[in-house]
Amino acid sequence: MGTVLAFDFGEKRIGVATGETLLSSAHPLTVIHAESNDDRFAAIGKLIAEWQPEQLVVGLPTHADGTPHEMTRLATKFAERLKKRFNLPVSFADERLTSLDAEARLRETGRNSKSAKPLLDAVAAQLILQTWFESPPHAPQ
Repeated sequence: MGTVLAFDFGEKRIGVATGETLLSSAHPLTVIHAESNDDRFAAIGKLIAEWQPEQLVVGLPTHADGTPHEMTRLATKFAERLKKRFNLPVSFADERLTSLDAEARLRETGRNSKSAKPLLDAVAAQLILQTWFESPPHAPQ
C-alpha cells in the first residue's frame, strides 16, 4: 500500500495524477510542459522525489476497438523509460475515452474549453489512475 503516480502521456504535455492504494482514490496533480525528454524526466524525477510513489501507471492509448496505434508505441516507450530511470514498477491502464470524459467533467464544473485546457491532461491522468484502481487485482474485493 502507498502512493501511486499516473501519467497521461502526450507528445506536448504529460498529465500527472496521484492517489493512495489504501483509498483507491485518484486526484489530478499537474501537467508537465517540457520540450525535451531530459526536461520531462527531470520534472518527473522531482515529482517522484516529492511523492515517493511505490507504483507508476501509464495510460495506454489504443483505437476504440483496442488495437494499437502510434501513440500506443510512444506511451509504451515512455513507460519503459520510466521503469529504467526510476527503478519503480510501471503498469498500464486503458485510457480510451479519458480525454473526452475529462472534458465533460471539467464542463460540469462550469469551465469553458479555454479555462479547462490547462487542467485537462491532469484530469485525464486522474481518470487513468482511477481506472487502474478499479481494475483487478487492484479493485476492492
